[in-house]
Amino acid sequence: MLAAMPPTPPPTPDPGEPRIRDRGDACPGALRLHSADDGRLARLRLPGGCLTPRQVEILAGAAETLGDGRLSITSRGNAELRGLADDCGARLAALLAEAGLLPSPTHERVRNIVASPASGLDGLGAADVQLWARELDAHLRSAPWAAALSGRFLFVLDDGRGDVAGLGGDVTLVALGRGEARLHVGGRAVRLAGSDAPSAALAAAGGFLTAARKAGTGAWRVRELPEEYPVDLAESGVRGEPVPAPELPQGPPPSPGVLGPAALSVLAPLGRLTAAQLRALLPADEVRLTPWRGVVVAGAGADRLPALDAAGLVTRPDSPWAGVTACTGRPGCAKSLADVRADAAPGPAHRPTGRTLLPVHFSGCERRCGHPHGAWTDVLATTGGDYLVDGVATPRTSLPEAVATARTTR
Repeated sequence: MLAAMPPTPPPTPDPGEPRIRDRGDACPGALRLHSADDGRLARLRLPGGCLTPRQVEILAGAAETLGDGRLSITSRGNAELRGLADDCGARLAALLAEAGLLPSPTHERVRNIVASPASGLDGLGAADVQLWARELDAHLRSAPWAAALSGRFLFVLDDGRGDVAGLGGDVTLVALGRGEARLHVGGRAVRLAGSDAPSAALAAAGGFLTAARKAGTGAWRVRELPEEYPVDLAESGVRGEPVPAPELPQGPPPSPGVLGPAALSVLAPLGRLTAAQLRALLPADEVRLTPWRGVVVAGAGADRLPALDAAGLVTRPDSPWAGVTACTGRPGCAKSLADVRADAAPGPAHRPTGRTLLPVHFSGCERRCGHPHGAWTDVLATTGGDYLVDGVATPRTSLPEAVATARTTR
């Protein structure tokens, strides 16, 4: 019998005790590069995951000339360049600025905005929240105080289909239809006009900073606030009707394939795109990176799928690579106990009729960096060279079969 998935570590050293930060926020960005075993790492915030065709071309070139030739997609739909040289920071910043990917050097790490990737493209959803994402990003960049937000603070904008609402946002907006939206912060919710949603989200973030200052614990995220210091939405200037805050479930991501008359969804194997795969996404009206390490290609029809498949992208929901992710692992991360990307090659699909495979994430250490939200199959490297699959000791040689079974039996 499979053991239960290990719980996420609590956000405080001891349950019920406020977390007190003893160091500054070291979250990497496009200007603040992180040092890893495989070189420097740059993380680019992409509100709504959106890239223009020209930006795709520039990132492909930057990956080839400055990095390891690949672009990594994060669990927030942002992008990472790895394998950067120590002295490339100025050149990278100039490339990003010229491409329009660095509109505010002071706010570049706080532009963490996830939005329903297919919004406005497939006829589903109650509103086009990609428009909200652009407006919220503009509000963020124009508010000097917003630069004080942590690089981990997250805005989530769901168009009502439920695909991203459960991603653990600090401020979450859900489109309700009839021109209305619901704003969620720290277990509280208000209903308000959709036209006010982006500005209300920014005001709620300001309310968080006020609560964090009062608490004095150095909280970076809403869930880290002590219970006696909640975000006061009314005091923050959020105008809306308080309503019960329903649970925000994790809905299904878009399946690889056709999304609408002119949009496709594909996945990047293990969340990494080569420069050639990036260029294979073009031509496109827009490219949107997704929180599921995939890409929505706007302005592309079903006739493009064979070429994307030939480029090595996941184009079918029955692919054994669908839903398989991994942390960086060795040799890029010094904390990793294994080359998890090499060990993550999927085994037989074992997809019973009518069943959906759980996502699976391979982790090189107990931090489980980049793991999915919601239910997922946990594959954790151990010091002995083997793995724990949902807590069950598994020899490395039996890993593909054990993972395939665990994804369908829990």
